[in-house]
Amino acid sequence: MENMAVKILSVDDEMDLELLLTQYFRRKIRKGEYEFYFAHNGLEALTMLVQHPDIEIILSDINMPEMDGLTLLAKVNEMRNPALKVIMVSAYGDMGNIRQAMNNGAFDFATKPIDLDDLSVTIEKAIEQINFVHETQREHSQLESIKGDLAVASEIQQAILPGKFPPFPDMVDRIDIAASMTPAKDVGGDFYDFFRIDDSHVGFVIADVSGKGVPAAIFMAVSRTIIRATGLRGASPSECLTYSNDLLASESVDCMFVTVFYGILDIDTGDIIFCNAGHNLPYVVRGTGQVEQLPNTGNVMIGAMEGMTFREGQLHLDKGDMLVMFTDGVTEAMDKDNREFGDERLVETLGEVSLHSCQQTVEAIRADVAAFVDKAEQSDDITLLVIKRK
Repeated sequence: MENMAVKILSVDDEMDLELLLTQYFRRKIRKGEYEFYFAHNGLEALTMLVQHPDIEIILSDINMPEMDGLTLLAKVNEMRNPALKVIMVSAYGDMGNIRQAMNNGAFDFATKPIDLDDLSVTIEKAIEQINFVHETQREHSQLESIKGDLAVASEIQQAILPGKFPPFPDMVDRIDIAASMTPAKDVGGDFYDFFRIDDSHVGFVIADVSGKGVPAAIFMAVSRTIIRATGLRGASPSECLTYSNDLLASESVDCMFVTVFYGILDIDTGDIIFCNAGHNLPYVVRGTGQVEQLPNTGNVMIGAMEGMTFREGQLHLDKGDMLVMFTDGVTEAMDKDNREFGDERLVETLGEVSLHSCQQTVEAIRADVAAFVDKAEQSDDITLLVIKRK
């Protein structure tokens, strides 16, 4: 409302009040701070409000012909405009009606004969409240806009992650793949990916960006693009993460980093070469039901410091074996008592899924985590990537 006149409607059947108000507030009127309108009963006031919807203060007498002030107040309340303030004016002895008006939502009251100095203070108080309402409305609009942007960002983020399962129709009799990512906020910092490098090799990755919300989501999109582009060129896991690390570290803001597990599967042999850059250790679920945790290759996360090298590990999947990868949002999911789901519970779940498809395995883990946390708020992104050799 800065630099704009506050529009005030006076509603009173006493004609001399118009002259009184315009004389007393003449300086503010000349300066463009106040702009007065006048009506002589409630019906005229409603017409004036339609013609000038930006009126924000009403000075209303209670006892008027055709439509009294209490009825006008009720009509104003129906407009549901929190920035429209009504100050009731009536004789001192009319306290019953004044009290009813205050109970029905009037901002304040003044008694006749009007003390214009006191009325001026009351108007200024109303203006403070009106400015507060406008500021709150602006902030609400900004939040709604941000909320809408985040909803679109969430859709975009989910769209860039592979979502078609099975992903490789010509390999459905050889490998099975399933994945999911559930952000803790509107957008997340976790991601997964998989892609064909050539006819016999598939690259796959799961990662967790430091931080939460929009910054993590942006860094996630950049990290995924770099790793995918490097992996598609046929670089080994160590070469891929070394190159990705140097590029991300050189552009990192606020010391953000990414934990990554990246592997390449030879579909013909079942051999996997992988690099684990500070990520949660995946599990292998053998076709026999045995659950094994992969050894730690001792690498640090990527994006924190340039010039790092990354050691590789090797793994073999027999037919029926399944590799289960996850982010810490799974094992660190908490119930209402702040107890973590933990690796032991995850291993218990994995001990029952050896005959499951990858999608069934993802759903089983998610269901067990959800049952454990019950109604506790999700504190971290939950991401799973499962690959099974048929």
